[in-house]
Amino acid sequence: MTYPRMLRIRQKFHAPRIDDIPAEVEQQLATLNLTSKVQAGQTVAITAGSRGIANIAVITKAICDHVKSLDATPVIIPAMGSHGGGTAEGQRAIIEAYGITEEFIGAEIRSSMETVIVDKTPQGIPVHFDQEAFNCDHVIVSGRVKPHTGFVGPIESGLHKMMLIGLGKHAGAKIYHRAILDYSFLEIIRAVADSVLEKCGILAGVAIVENAYDETGLIAAVAPEDFYKREVEVLKIATEWMPTLPFREIGLLIIDEIGKNISGSGMDTNIIGRKYNDHAATDRDEFKVKRIFVRGLTEATHGNACGLGMAEFTNRRTAESVDKNITQINSITGGHPSAAAIPAHYDTDREVIDNALPTTGLAEPENSRVVQIPDTLRLGEVLVSEAFLNEVESRDDLEIISGPDEMAFDEDGNLLPVLPNRLH
Repeated sequence: MTYPRMLRIRQKFHAPRIDDIPAEVEQQLATLNLTSKVQAGQTVAITAGSRGIANIAVITKAICDHVKSLDATPVIIPAMGSHGGGTAEGQRAIIEAYGITEEFIGAEIRSSMETVIVDKTPQGIPVHFDQEAFNCDHVIVSGRVKPHTGFVGPIESGLHKMMLIGLGKHAGAKIYHRAILDYSFLEIIRAVADSVLEKCGILAGVAIVENAYDETGLIAAVAPEDFYKREVEVLKIATEWMPTLPFREIGLLIIDEIGKNISGSGMDTNIIGRKYNDHAATDRDEFKVKRIFVRGLTEATHGNACGLGMAEFTNRRTAESVDKNITQINSITGGHPSAAAIPAHYDTDREVIDNALPTTGLAEPENSRVVQIPDTLRLGEVLVSEAFLNEVESRDDLEIISGPDEMAFDEDGNLLPVLPNRLH
């Protein structure tokens, strides 16, 4: 088979960035005047989630430092639903892999899957809350705000979801995802959050937004009474700042890596255009990708291949690296069992491409519309096939770095990654 030649291009995004992150965290938290609420010697739980948030260890340490300045004791709580295999040890390992260690942060990590039921929602749903966090005097909810991979609304993934799923642990995540099949996402998330805000000692929120280059673009400290209003505002910013694929219609999208540190769905459905259907774009999606080939899992995902089932193709090494137990627990808890499926897979990337390209339409393989990306977070530098050349040359937001060149394979017949030595 004759493969398309590839261009290396750079996308230009609007990308505000915070350079002095500790100073920004301190300045934001100082606006809340927490000294009026926190007494010396009290404990303050601080959430740490499973997403690969840029600078998350530095941000978390800065929050801890502010708590210490109040003469209080910070405590780190892994808050991630069923991730880490739904075990306390697994969840601790995830945040430590992000650099959130007791040595660096200067605070104790208390990881547990035990919850307390603090209330029932108007729909009759028990409200679960992490027991270790509940035992602390106060809780700071820290997390990234961005569009959710499966739901649409004024709030999607952020502080509310952290209170719902993250601090609800495995028990809460299971019941809430079941409830969302009978009620709207907004109904459940508001009902649970209202109970948590009233009964669980929420002191503040720290909302994080990343720019299109996976850098920290905004940090906002939020008072509990402003959680909903502020998260609505911040989500609009997060949506505007998200990176995008360079083209609306793609025949074959090759993704070097997926993982829970990249997106809750392994690969962000807001990016790939499969938010409403696993294997085809709908009229609600902006991007239309006919076929997806996933080449690998990130090391930080620890074998959790949730989302791999949305791809049509993968390779043998990826299929064999899947931890089926962890993946199935997470996918089923999230109400998306098909996300755990293993796609058609072949021994080498060459074999995958040989089988994938003929399924993308009438274009001959060398004229196929192919895009290769590192993952759905890092889209600043990507590879695109020569079929896109005229469009690339006509746009000011795209710059050709090199090419067109032949597709680059190693001696085993596997593609070279878009960003060599820079995988997650």
